[in-house]
Order: sequence, then C-alpha cells, then structure tokens
Amino acid sequence: MAAARFHQINLIVRDVHESLNFYRRVGIDLPEDRVWRTDSGAHHASARTGGDAHLELDSHRMAKTYNAGFAAERGRVMIGVALESRAAVDTLWQELIAEGVQGLQPPSDAFWGARLAIVEDPDGNPVSLSSPVDPARRSSPPRI
Repeated sequence: MAAARFHQINLIVRDVHESLNFYRRVGIDLPEDRVWRTDSGAHHASARTGGDAHLELDSHRMAKTYNAGFAAERGRVMIGVALESRAAVDTLWQELIAEGVQGLQPPSDAFWGARLAIVEDPDGNPVSLSSPVDPARRSSPPRI
C-alpha cells in the first residue's frame, strides 16, 4: 500500500459563526464563498491555507451527517488522512477493525464525492480515511 498523507484537520465546533469570527480575527483566511450555509445556519467552512494541509470547520449537525459515531463528548478535532484510492479506504478500514481499532463510520460514499471511513486513534480522536474526490460520485448535500 502506498504511504498515507496527512491532509486535513476538521474542527467540529459548537457555533460555526462564532468560530469563523475567531479564526478570521487571528488571521486565518476563511472567505465567505467557502462557507456552506443552509436555512438552519452555517455548517461548514474551508480555510485557504496556502499549503498541502487543509483546515475546515464543521458544525455538530454536519459532523453527524458523515460520522455515524460522532458524539460531542468525544474529541472534536478530526484528523484527515488521504489515501490513494477508494479501494485503499475499504482495505485499510478492514485491516484496522481486524486489529481492534474502534470504527466510528464504516466506508461510505460522502456527498462531496470521496470514499470516507472514520476510526478512533488511541486517545479517542476521530481520524478520517479519505479517497480522492471523484466528481462523478458527488450527490446533493444533506438537509441539516
């Protein structure tokens, strides 16, 4: 298997609007055109980091749409690991579960077009295993 690559941190936040204000205040570039809102408010924001790693903010409601194991009392930082393919996500998930790693979200097709699975690290932090985005597999975002 090819080496995995660290690529993202998702902060699962109580209030996206409040977090946007804070991170903008400290100088993080979170442009308005990269904030996803629904009738119920802001649920996702993606920073322009200028590097290979991404910083994203997700509401609790958003986290629950892609992580069946999300619980607010657990770690609210999700570490993203990029894998080379959809099959690599499925294979690594199976191997980790067989080794006794706690699974939070079995491999599934995320609405943004990636194959995604989520496991816990030894300290309870969620770690997403993600394939490259396939635009042909995108679907409508959830109603939240």
